[in-house]
Amino acid sequence: MNPITDWTFYAVAVPAVLLLGISKSGFGAGFGSLAVPMMALVVTVPQAAAILMPVLLVMDLLGIAAFRKDFDRRLLKFLLPWGLLGIVVGTLSFRLLQPQWVAGIVGVFTLLFLAQRLLFPPRADGAPPPRWVGALLTATSGFTSFVAHAGGPPINAYVMPLRLSPVVFTGTMAFFFFVINLAKWLPYAWLGLLDWRNLATSLVLLPLAPLGVWIGVRIARRIDQKLFYRFIYAGMLLTGLKLVWDALAL
Repeated sequence: MNPITDWTFYAVAVPAVLLLGISKSGFGAGFGSLAVPMMALVVTVPQAAAILMPVLLVMDLLGIAAFRKDFDRRLLKFLLPWGLLGIVVGTLSFRLLQPQWVAGIVGVFTLLFLAQRLLFPPRADGAPPPRWVGALLTATSGFTSFVAHAGGPPINAYVMPLRLSPVVFTGTMAFFFFVINLAKWLPYAWLGLLDWRNLATSLVLLPLAPLGVWIGVRIARRIDQKLFYRFIYAGMLLTGLKLVWDALAL
């Protein structure tokens, strides 16, 4: 169980894990999708995703503990089956697709969603998105989460227009991704992504998990709702640009 020792890896991995923790708390949701692309600067995308698996588990546990009373149970019942379907599709197609191209597609749709929100902002009395749109985006979220831990932008595109309070939004996303990430363990093992070196490297990064979540939770509970969603938009903009850049830079 010898972890990665290259200092350049940790120069990228440490800020990536902190961003992931802050995103898990709900503050800056969308920034978490940058973690794998950042780490992919020094390791392959599948290896980066595998290294983050134990870190994600700890972050998810901390997230649901912090927001255990603040989530929309009815919304979760709708979202989870579609998210799990996306994991099944991701498992079956993992060896056939280049993760960078999947991430690039996610980036394009993320930028299109942001453009739509800026050019045609929803009215206060506007209807929420139809459920079939939610099903499609949530399945896409499960798929892209499996491939590159980039499930935030697609599901945000559906949940954000529902205008949940910041705390309920955060809690609902925390429980959703806890189940989604837990469901990825067996497929990752089956595909041979969880080797001892990756797990040892995860242990080195693990102490950063509570720090990132703690920072994000403190900010999320003290921020104004409009400012909160502006940070989400900023995170999604950076994520979309980074994912598209990675796909085009192949």
